[in-house]
Formats: sequence, C-alpha cells, structure tokens
Amino acid sequence: MAQSTAPTAREGGFLPPVVITGTAPDRQRWLAPVSMDIVEDEEIRAGQLQVNLSESLGRVPGLVILNRQNYAQDLQVSIRGFGARSTFGVRGVRLFVDGIPASAPDGQGQAANYPLGSAQRIEIIRGPYAALYGSSAGGVIALYSNEGNLPGSLRAGVAGGADGLRRVSTQAEGSMGSLNYALDASDFATDGLRPQSAASRDSGYFKLSRPYDDGRVVAIINRQIGSAQDPLGLSRAEFSANPYQATPTAKTFNTRKSFDQTQVGLAWEHRLGGGHRFEFMTYGGQRAVTQYQAIPATTQVAATSPGGVIDLDRSYGGVNARWRLDRQFDNGLLTGRLTASAGIASDRQDERRRGFENFTGPAANPSALGIQGRLRRDENNSATTVDPYAQLEWESTDWTATAGVRRSSVRFTSTDNYIAAGNPNDSGSSEYSGTMPVLGLRYRLSDAMQVYASTGMGFETPTLNEVAYQASGATGLNSQLAASRSRSSEVGLRGRHVGLAWTATAFDIRTDNEIVVLSNTGGRSTFQNAGRSLRQGLELSAEAQWGTVNVTSALTLMDATYSDSFRTCTVSPCAAPTLVIPAGNRIPGIPARQLFVQLAWEPKTVPGVFTMEVRHVGPIAVNDANSDEAGAYTVVNLGARFQQTFGPWQLKEFVRIDNLTNRVYAGSVIVNEGNGRYFEAAAGRSAFVGVELVRRFD
Repeated sequence: MAQSTAPTAREGGFLPPVVITGTAPDRQRWLAPVSMDIVEDEEIRAGQLQVNLSESLGRVPGLVILNRQNYAQDLQVSIRGFGARSTFGVRGVRLFVDGIPASAPDGQGQAANYPLGSAQRIEIIRGPYAALYGSSAGGVIALYSNEGNLPGSLRAGVAGGADGLRRVSTQAEGSMGSLNYALDASDFATDGLRPQSAASRDSGYFKLSRPYDDGRVVAIINRQIGSAQDPLGLSRAEFSANPYQATPTAKTFNTRKSFDQTQVGLAWEHRLGGGHRFEFMTYGGQRAVTQYQAIPATTQVAATSPGGVIDLDRSYGGVNARWRLDRQFDNGLLTGRLTASAGIASDRQDERRRGFENFTGPAANPSALGIQGRLRRDENNSATTVDPYAQLEWESTDWTATAGVRRSSVRFTSTDNYIAAGNPNDSGSSEYSGTMPVLGLRYRLSDAMQVYASTGMGFETPTLNEVAYQASGATGLNSQLAASRSRSSEVGLRGRHVGLAWTATAFDIRTDNEIVVLSNTGGRSTFQNAGRSLRQGLELSAEAQWGTVNVTSALTLMDATYSDSFRTCTVSPCAAPTLVIPAGNRIPGIPARQLFVQLAWEPKTVPGVFTMEVRHVGPIAVNDANSDEAGAYTVVNLGARFQQTFGPWQLKEFVRIDNLTNRVYAGSVIVNEGNGRYFEAAAGRSAFVGVELVRRFD
C-alpha cells in the first residue's frame, strides 16, 4: 500500500541520507508530516519481470516513470515535475541503493542500478523534505535490499516474452556464524521493440553485514556491465507512418552505448548510550561509458565540435557521518519522543571526457560512419559537494513537529586538454550554494484521520552535462547557467479504517531561474535560465480490501506551467534566441493527469492471484513551445500468478499480458529534441511468462 511516511533507519538498509525517526514503517507512515510511499518486496517482484522500476512504481502518485523502450537512455522519471527536462538518465530526482547514492554529485543518475530481485522495499519521497537529501533533489527514490539472515533461502528464476526479452536471475540469503549475506545476480537481454534497440545487461549485488551488541557493520559491492543500441526518437510523420520503426539516421550511424560500473560501500552504526548513536557511511566506484551519436559528419568539421562519440571514464565516492539522539520522555509534564540528528555529507566525481568523430575519411564523403575517428575533445572534469545538515523532531500522541536544514555547496571544474586552431582553452569552474530549510507538522484529528503540512526551499544545480556546452554549442563550462531555487508547500489528509487506507495531498511549487533548454540539436543540448515556473497539483491514493479482492489506486492531477515568458533557439549554433515561449505554456514532459487502478483477486477455490491493471496518462507536451504533444492513452494489463509448496521447496509461476487492447501510443517523449524526433513508441500487446524456484533452509 502506498502511504505517507518518512525516512527511517530500519534494519535492512544502509545509512539513509536523512533520518527523521527510527520507528517501524507502519507507525511512521501514520505519524510523519511527510509525503512518502513505500512499495514492498511482494509488489516489486510478484508477477513482474524485475527489469525496470516502471513495472511496480506506477502505483505511486506524483511520480512519472515511463519506459522509453530504449535502454541506451534509461527511464523517463520525474517527481512533481522535477526531472522532466531530462532527455536521458535521471536528473532532478535523487536515487539511492541501500543509502549509497546512485546519483552523482552533479545530480545525474541511472535507474538501472537497482537490484530489484533482492529489494526489500522502495521508498519514494515527494515534497519539501526531499531537499534534505541534497541539491537537485526534487524527489527521492531509495531502494533497500534484503539483509540476509536465518532462515536462509536460495531463489532462481527465469522470465521471457515479447520482443525477445529474457531474464535469468538468482538470489541467495542467509547467515554464516555472525555474518549475514545476500547475493543477487541477474542477466537480462532483449531484441528490442524497434530495430536498432537490442540491449543486454549483467548485474551482481553482494551485501555482507555483521551485527554486534551496540551496532552493526555493512559492506556492499555492486557490479554492472551492459550495452544497448539506440533507435532514437521519431518525428510526428515517422510516428504516424510506423511507430515501431527506427529513424534511418540511427542505423546509418549505428547509434549505441556500452557501460561498465563497479561500486563498493561500507557503513557502520554504533550506539553510544543514553539514546546517542554514531553512524558513518563511505562509498566509491568507477563507471565507464562509450556512446555513438547520430551527428552528421559535416557538422563535426567545426573547430569547436566535440565529435559524435562520447568516451567517459568516471570515478566517484563520498562519505556521510552523523550523530543521532533518540530519547523518550514520560515525566507527567512532558510526554513524547525527541529525535535529533546532525552530520555532514561530502561527495566527489572525477571524470575524463573525450570526444571523437563518428566517421573516418573526409566529412563530405566519409569512408565509414558509426566508428571512432579522430579525437575532438579531451578534458578532465570534477564535481564536489559539501553538505552539513541537521534535523529535530518532537512526536507525541497528537502532534509531530519536525524541522531540518541542509546547506549545499557544489563546485564544478573543467581542465581542457584539447587545444587547437579555432578551439581555445575552455578550462574553467562554476560554484553553486544554497540553504534548504524545511518545516513539517502533523496533527491527529481522530484515531482514524491525520492532517499534515510541510514547507521548505529547494536548490537545483545543473548537471555537468548541462553546463558542458556554451550557448554557441562549443565545449567549455557554461558559466552563465545558474542554479534554480524553489519554494514548496503541501498539505494532506490520511485516514485508515477497516479494510481501507487513503491519502490526499495538495501541493504548490514555485521555482525561480528554472533551467530550460536553449538549443537541442544533433544529440547535444545547451541550457539557460528562464524566469519563474509554477507546479500545482493534487495526489490521491487508496487501498481497499473487499473480501477476496484488493483494490489499489493512485490519481495525480498536475498543472505545470511557465510563469514568465522567455526566448529559446530553433537551431544550433545559436547567436541569439528568437523563438518566444509565452508565459502560461505547459512545461514539457509532464502529463496533466495520471491514474493507476489495480484489482487483485485471490479466490478461495483457486490457488492463485489474478490481477487487472488500468493505467491512464494524459497528454504530454513535447517541447517548450507546446507545438505538439503525445496523446493521452489508457491501457489494460492482465496477470496471474501461482505458487506450489513441496516441503522446503516453492515453485512460483506468472503470466501477464500488457496492453491487452493493443493500443498504439507514444509511451514517452524526448523533451525539446531539436530535430523534432520527440516520440518513443510504447509496446503493443505483449505477453510474458516467468517461473521461480525457491529453497528455504530452516
């Protein structure tokens, strides 16, 4: 059930970036003045492919998470409109796995990092309190994996279906003496929905923990390698003619991406007595990416062009140290619970970014396309953050009051190693800083109903990718690009009754210096600051049990518009923006409405669970000019899952049919794509099956 709660320090996860209290999940959902949803392990895995976050998070209000059917560009993710401008990866939304950031210090992240096969829960934070996770945190998606303890278990599963999709995975959990372990390994591949969209990914996740009398130590290692072709988006004409084609340019340049990532982490928690606790987390990793883009050879002959092949080698790491106090008072005059925390987090990424031509021979008549040619870019970039923070909470039977503040300082530096005629030294640096205070209040109206409200300020820096190009399209930090700042408020009601739990939240977000696209052409974007923007909306979620039927629903209504007019470019390079974007235009990438309804029927006479999902998404503007949009759609998905037990063995099977009516629609859009190739087709009617064998060791 998706309900409101707050970040906690429960068993099963690493040190969370923010702690409000350490109470149990059900109690905390009810008492905290924060908008947050929890999706549990059964909802994540049962009857699901366990490949993409979008499979199980559609039930979360305020969250847009769309499958691009393009594994070279990741999912399209935004929370209350934050992150909607991203054309690839995830930005504006902070990602965590067991407390370790899956987002870089500059705010860019990858949703593919999540080990869904061993997930214990996924927590999604919306609203003002997300800012306490750092800059560029318009929302937070945090996965916590299984801890591993007795009794142990071993799981092995396979799944497959439409478009040649296949997934093989195994999970092992248990204890060896005082050590708990959890292992998750998976292999995924697909032929792709469209030509030039095949992908493969191998993942491994190992977690080792050792509890002791006054605390515990946890170590994690995560390894992932993969490759994916990129079919690019389709123009309106191409989409209308055949939504399941790839634009010819994708095949001409063999657009594709490969990556290799390894990450390790260590956390330590120790109780000091008197309700005091010390917590420490550190992590580090390496990520290498090579990507071939569809940039015409003649475009790359400009002296300042960085070419059409990206070669990125990044190392990253960070620490988070925190003191916590958790104390209960019951002296007649003062009855309640006081929790406090203070700490400092610091993260750093260092990368070597090179660019090569994606052709050989003369640009006017290349001898080959889609292969690595001459070096055109070579620079060393870094991003560092230093964030002190503090929180205080008082909780009694009727009231919860919380206050927190985080100060974020972000610094980007770039050292240019490629200097040639017409391409000067573009070395430079940019600094951003902001203070993010938040306040929250919860009041018990009755045993069955709570009202809550929170307000705060957010701070979003551009990513290194967004400052990597100047207005002209040349490489070099865009020092004119400022951070955006937002003021966010929400008020909500939540209730629980026999067989029913529900939440209703209204929010208002006002942003200054909104970061928007200046130009986007040839796979390269430049950015600028517009004026103000406004996001207002209503989120409703409910879960009801009627006999053998469980109903889960979520509705989001959102009005996201630019409050001030601004100018943007229609071509690149752009000497001066000429296209006026009027005030009142919709912010692209954000649907005005979303609805999710799931019926799960578990009949007493048949050993199985049968589900029907209805998902509706409203129209989505494709660009700031609102010149086109992806149309609204409604799809129906059916599923069934079964389980048999044979002593210590369990056999689980599932079958599902997505898009039962074979609706043809654009499942996502590439926002402000300069060539007008905005549209990414969703899959038609698709069938999938899976089986899992479980052995428990009691």
